[in-house]
Amino acid sequence: MRIFSKDVRLQDFTIMYFTGLAALMVILVASYQAPSNAVDVSSLKPSPSSSLPPLPMPFRMPLDPLGNLQLAWNISYATQEVYIQLRVAELRHGVVLGMSDRGELTNADLVVLWDNGTRSYFGDAWSDSKGRVSLDSQQDYELIEAKQKADGFYLLFKRPFSTCDPRDYVIEEGTVHVIYGLLDQPLASLGDLNLSRIHMGVQRVLMLRPDMPSPTLPPEVKTMDVLAPNVIIPNQETTYWCYIQKLPDDMSKNHIVMYESVITPGNEAIVHHIEVFECAPDLRELPQYSGSCDDKMKPKKLNLCRHVLAAWAMGAEAFYYPPDAGLAIGGPGSSRFLRLEVHYHNPLLISGRHDSSGIRLHYTHNLRRYDAGIMELGLVYTPVMAIPPKQHTFYLTGYCTSKCTQTALPPGGIYVFASQLHTHLAGRGVRTVLVRGGKELDVVQEDQHFSTEYQGDVLITKCTYNTEDRSKPTVGGFGIMEEMCVNYIHYYPRTQLELCKSHVDPGYLQKYFSFINRFHGNDQCVCGDVGVTDQYAQLHWDDFAGEVLDSLYNTAPISMHCNQSTARLFPGEWEKQPLPEVTSILPKHRYPCEGGAESYS
Repeated sequence: MRIFSKDVRLQDFTIMYFTGLAALMVILVASYQAPSNAVDVSSLKPSPSSSLPPLPMPFRMPLDPLGNLQLAWNISYATQEVYIQLRVAELRHGVVLGMSDRGELTNADLVVLWDNGTRSYFGDAWSDSKGRVSLDSQQDYELIEAKQKADGFYLLFKRPFSTCDPRDYVIEEGTVHVIYGLLDQPLASLGDLNLSRIHMGVQRVLMLRPDMPSPTLPPEVKTMDVLAPNVIIPNQETTYWCYIQKLPDDMSKNHIVMYESVITPGNEAIVHHIEVFECAPDLRELPQYSGSCDDKMKPKKLNLCRHVLAAWAMGAEAFYYPPDAGLAIGGPGSSRFLRLEVHYHNPLLISGRHDSSGIRLHYTHNLRRYDAGIMELGLVYTPVMAIPPKQHTFYLTGYCTSKCTQTALPPGGIYVFASQLHTHLAGRGVRTVLVRGGKELDVVQEDQHFSTEYQGDVLITKCTYNTEDRSKPTVGGFGIMEEMCVNYIHYYPRTQLELCKSHVDPGYLQKYFSFINRFHGNDQCVCGDVGVTDQYAQLHWDDFAGEVLDSLYNTAPISMHCNQSTARLFPGEWEKQPLPEVTSILPKHRYPCEGGAESYS
């Protein structure tokens, strides 16, 4: 085939060549032009109409253990918006910040800053089920400022709590799983980004905080620090470090009126949570100990230090007691020893990092009107309760029955002013509801709840778990790979009721083991030969076994632990108790764009 005639002139060929080259350039330029919905950061101009929040922002949290990313934010409840400031110490070609249900990289709500080698862009985006990123057609993150400063690059933007965009995360009370990552290469298009191919991290944040000022402490308040003794953080992902501290022998009764965290600078993203426990009051001597809480050589008496005195988790603020109440410490009949427990989360396996983090107690000798108390709700720490493996969502429920509250609480009731929820690694959510006359009346969480009729009420604590990454069942217990379902409620006046928890009746659980084993052709009963943990481990786990276990937990009688502060049960019959009846449940809170009413399951 002849392409060119011998009569074609060089001038004609030159014109054709440059015409084709021009067309190619148009295509290339078009491919690099700003995405239609993204903000060209280089052309961003300050908007005088933007309503900036008061600075500095009151809430801050480091995202990564090396300190390259710091998150700060403020909340406008009037406009239902969150103002977010992200500082990047060393920005190369961009940054990804997002939120997802459990910290997954898939199906996440994202905001991305990226460049194509010449210009930088900012946009609202989302990731699909494979981590591939796309620009959102509805841009709900409003960029307010992008600026390079001496200590890093700052992004300031805002977004509503709820955007009515099905691809966006709804910011609600409780834990928000924030994912983050840095871009080391330019992107010709945001569609070239896949979160599974870059290094990403996750951090848990309590984003929505109470809209109230901090109380002023009285002038006579003293402080006591309960701190880790210059610990070298182990270069492993998870460490629970225990330390015993003795109170002064002559310490009279005081009231703790506030406590706060003390975090060693540079370790803000490694110190995950801290708890201070009181040891048993009758414990006169306790060996000094500073080491792993899981060490088999630790003193056995450390297990007698279980009464929570103070608890802090990453991102939490100082804890204030109400003006009429304080938590008693010191004096006759009180404990002489405290146990500090620090959870270090070191995913980068950093070595040689020293730490002296802990809790600072603020206390006064001027006693307030009421002694405050801490009551444990939820499930007893026992392997009797377990979560099957490979579960996307599995619920365990603990009960504080009306029989226990009727027996142990005063006729005038109690005032619950705070709540602290706790699970281990498989936990995804905790919710405690107040039930009266079979009807759910209120959610007992961090807000103030008062009832003069708590005596005779039921408190139900429901925990949600995910064990998709586990091949064996997860039993209840104190170990980090075991599970808990706890709500520490803070209340006054203090009563002798220290623990109001439950677990499934052991006899009915043995019937479950026998039934499942026979269903799978194993007629040999090992019920009395091995412990419950081994019985769970020996089961053949399939969907049927999990469904029957779930049914057992929701129908079988329970064993109630209605315990006094001496760890003894209140008088009464607490075995084989019927499950509390709930005939009406609270509707789920919905934002205006979310449609009609829906109930919690």
